[in-house]
Amino acid sequence: MAYVIASLGSAQTIAWASSYYLPAVIANSIAADLGVSTAWVFVAFSVGLLLCGFAGPLAGRLIDVHGGHRVLPASSVLFATGLASLALAAGPVSLVASWLVIGLAMACGLYEAAFSTLARVYGHEARRSITGITLIAGFASTIGWPLTAWLDVSFGWRSACFFWAAAHLLICLPINLALPRRKREVARPSPEPAHVQADARSRWMMAALAFVFAGAWFSSTSMAAHLPRVLQEAGATLPAAIAAAALVGPAQVAARAFEFWFMRRIQPVTSAQVACLAHPVGAGILLAVGAPGAPVFTAVHGAGNGVITIANGTLPLHLFGSAGYGVRQGVLMMPARFLQAGAPFLFDILLSRFGIAALTVTGALGVASFLILGLLRSHAGPPVKS
Repeated sequence: MAYVIASLGSAQTIAWASSYYLPAVIANSIAADLGVSTAWVFVAFSVGLLLCGFAGPLAGRLIDVHGGHRVLPASSVLFATGLASLALAAGPVSLVASWLVIGLAMACGLYEAAFSTLARVYGHEARRSITGITLIAGFASTIGWPLTAWLDVSFGWRSACFFWAAAHLLICLPINLALPRRKREVARPSPEPAHVQADARSRWMMAALAFVFAGAWFSSTSMAAHLPRVLQEAGATLPAAIAAAALVGPAQVAARAFEFWFMRRIQPVTSAQVACLAHPVGAGILLAVGAPGAPVFTAVHGAGNGVITIANGTLPLHLFGSAGYGVRQGVLMMPARFLQAGAPFLFDILLSRFGIAALTVTGALGVASFLILGLLRSHAGPPVKS
């Protein structure tokens, strides 16, 4: 399992660095070179995220049936194709087309696909491996942003895209081809008179989890796009805001390491509740004390964001088991991907109109998620073993 964690975590680091974290660094260069606005570059990125959301359930179904050792290598080829196409883009149409290919690759090759692969191989014992790969891939922005920026400055944004395309073919593809092929057998549920009632409970639990994940990804993406500006609205100077924002990455990794070593015996619902409260607590501190609370806010927000990412993989496994995990994961993450695609734009409106008080919206989402998880705990029953 250690080899799988290390190798798949490395592949996930490259996948995140070359997709989700790519536009923040090269959007201005792309816009200047193609003669379009930076906003248009992010529109193309959002279109890719929307396709990722739509394609997620299908990707999960393919992993359930055929295994991640077949779907994840396909994602490496798709990533390489999309990034090479982006490097060759000549205008708005080719830009959007490239991000559509990358969006399809994201559906087949980011965390949800990796989690589904691990659940298929290890069953209910996949929690530790899920935590492990998020711990490694937590460095995606730490590695990806500086490396992409250096490539952009030294060789141009097109060369940066070609570099990441080559990384997918030379590093990620061999890793994904070598993933375990075995499948953990799961017991089939026997027909019971309470079958309809169980289905109704499952639907409620799915809706509750979808809300929690959507709220978490909206807040996370909003902060990723606007965090320095949020801190400046609270009264911090630009250098202080940037310094405080830099704490998010280390806080995410530290929280995941803590979960990996010390919290694995705690129920995922409990750790998810703690994670959901982190952003509201940090936001409350920032709203109460202003700029002096900026480092506390970013550290607490980052820690919560790090743990909730793990919960995205472990909660469905804990509540439903590994049978059908892939397609379920895709369905659960559809609302999150849609909100994620619109989060930078929507939170920009809130921030422009309400200033720092916009944090009351993301804070309220965190509190609501905490309460919903409490209801989920009381209705869920014992964890499903598979």
